[in-house]
Amino acid sequence: MNLYPLKFKPIYIEKIWGGTKIKTFLNKNISNIDNCGESWEISCVKNNISVVENGFLKDNNLQEIIEVYMGDIVGDTVFEKFGDEFPLLIKFIDANDNLSVQVHPNDELAQERHNTNGKTEMWYIINAEKGAQLISGFNKEISKTTYLKHLKNNTLTEILNFEDVSTDDVFFIPAGRVHATGKGILLAEIQQTSDVTYRIFDWNRKDANGKSRELHTDLAVDALDFSHHNNYKTKYTKKINKSSNLINCQYFTTNILEFDKEIEKDYNELDSFVIYMCIEGSYSIKYNENNEIKISKGETVLLPAVLENILLMPNEKTKLLEVYLSL
Repeated sequence: MNLYPLKFKPIYIEKIWGGTKIKTFLNKNISNIDNCGESWEISCVKNNISVVENGFLKDNNLQEIIEVYMGDIVGDTVFEKFGDEFPLLIKFIDANDNLSVQVHPNDELAQERHNTNGKTEMWYIINAEKGAQLISGFNKEISKTTYLKHLKNNTLTEILNFEDVSTDDVFFIPAGRVHATGKGILLAEIQQTSDVTYRIFDWNRKDANGKSRELHTDLAVDALDFSHHNNYKTKYTKKINKSSNLINCQYFTTNILEFDKEIEKDYNELDSFVIYMCIEGSYSIKYNENNEIKISKGETVLLPAVLENILLMPNEKTKLLEVYLSL
């Protein structure tokens, strides 16, 4: 049987800082979680591997179908490099409160310590409440000694770079950059397949039992990039009815596609899967001549690499994130 655009069952994760926007804004059917902080749309993280929810591959997990279909799913070059491990973790995140200040190790450090990938990621802001902020990087060049002094004195926020956030903003977070999502932000996150996070500061928060969450002070020090940058927000130009690039790095390419008419897509030159995250509107994908699948706001779909020519048909003005690998 021919491969087709794959939908997966979202993996909902409750968080102390989570809210209700994944359910209300993205129309997710969440009934058993009050504070849903994350919806893992496509994951190959151990113990959280996505399961197909449509078509003849329904109830098979992502790793299983890559083992069977190999390059037909992910692209030959991608399969040669990653095998049956899907290289990206795709999420929606709802921050109803500030997330912990954290950092992720790079590939070298993560392999050495955890035998896993590092984590470079990006954020696309889907919705931001008035006055919302996030943290990305330091607000000046500092040394390890200075950093540790502020950490000890509980004055870390004095050296962090706070960014005002608006809908459609984009932030690239390379491994090593200190960061934190702030209260009132709903975002899409594209990242390497890794679940390694070093928590640096958690706003002196305590759980229902009066306990603080674990901090990873010693691990984080060696992972941090202490350099300062003039601009932490990614600038981009968006064109209607055309893919516009947001981020292009060694781990993923992410474009935004806003369209109100039919768009033909030719991926013959791309040896990779393609992911569409629908963040506004609704549309259909026409593939293999006469087959069609409907996609709504808040849904994510994985386009197998063998589907090289498709037609995107909007029901209304629609906005997608388009994600793939450029190896």
